[in-house]
Amino acid sequence: MESANAFQNALKQLARTTEVRATRPETIAHLSRAEREISVSIPVTMDDGTTKIFEGYRVQHSSLRGPYKGGIRFHPDTDINEVRALALWMTIKCAVANIPMGGGKGGITVDPKSLSKHELERLSRGWVKRLYPVLGPERDVPAPDVNTTPEIMSWMADEYEKLTGDTRHATFTGKPLDSGGSEGRVMATGLGGFFVFEALREKIGISTPVRVAVQGMGNVGGAVARVLADHGHTIIAMSDSRGGIFSESGLDVERVEAYKKQHGSLAGFSGAKTITNAELLELACDLLIPAALENQITSENVAHIRAKAILELANGPTTPEADDALFARGIPVVPDILANAGGVIVSTFEWEQNLKEEHWSEADVVKRLQHILAEQSRKVYDRASDLKTDLRRGAFAIALDRLENALCGATW
Repeated sequence: MESANAFQNALKQLARTTEVRATRPETIAHLSRAEREISVSIPVTMDDGTTKIFEGYRVQHSSLRGPYKGGIRFHPDTDINEVRALALWMTIKCAVANIPMGGGKGGITVDPKSLSKHELERLSRGWVKRLYPVLGPERDVPAPDVNTTPEIMSWMADEYEKLTGDTRHATFTGKPLDSGGSEGRVMATGLGGFFVFEALREKIGISTPVRVAVQGMGNVGGAVARVLADHGHTIIAMSDSRGGIFSESGLDVERVEAYKKQHGSLAGFSGAKTITNAELLELACDLLIPAALENQITSENVAHIRAKAILELANGPTTPEADDALFARGIPVVPDILANAGGVIVSTFEWEQNLKEEHWSEADVVKRLQHILAEQSRKVYDRASDLKTDLRRGAFAIALDRLENALCGATW
């Protein structure tokens, strides 16, 4: 029976890799459990004077290769199993990108759209008040994730500095530029996905121009759609959490985003067919980009997937059972731990700039990002080819190589 538990899926991905790569038992034991898990209750004074308690989390999965690194998501479905999975994936992702960071993740179970701006600020600062003793530039460096913005990061960074007196601005990344943020951070994940696709496109047999369906219109989905359109590719479908639109001849991405910003959804958009998120996933296209939440491509719908390739910009959008089915059908999946690593790479750049009291140009950031992703994409493809396996297991194998080397040097 296929599991919807994100953490169990993450462990299955780890187990799938051991089928093609000999792995030390102690490595699997180390990665199967987080080094620390924290659940906190966060009291927030609401605008009407009442107090509401929210559940918050921070999972510090592995510090083998550096400080814990990972986003904080605000979502009503966030729970400890989801955060565990995301933290494990961050450990693997940082190792795949070969950056000096470990894996962590955080979150709050909340629908941020139900809060006023003042309530959202009090909640954000409350998360820091509960967790600041285990954070810090040398210990744990959080970043934005689903429904967390540069403004939220600035509130959190400010609260941390008030509580600790540490003014290096290096504990939180994804901050606004005037608060120590990095050039290029907003576009980093979407742009990074484009760089990975460009590095692998010919190797996986995709010719240009490509017809693309993008699920998710957040920062990541919107950014990759714009970049692809700017490079001559056709975006045939886009969606948000409520549904999507499809046009055989292609969508004007800027017009779609402007409509969404004005109306709050894509309902009523003229010149395109209304579709569901489930229908978007099953469109005939060259490239399908899941850029929303996990567990979108499963054993239930995988037989209906008609994309020639999949580029995962969400975390965990494809279940292990669907991975096996897609591999058997010859549909390459560029995995999240490589495809969406641009965000954590540029977050690491921000952390480095803060510690060095430097500010790099956007051109410099983009050049460094492209170099890292092109190099690691080639290594993932070559490793997958050597092992005669899919790209996800190729990426996991590289990560395990690097984590085992760190584990051998660790003192316990």
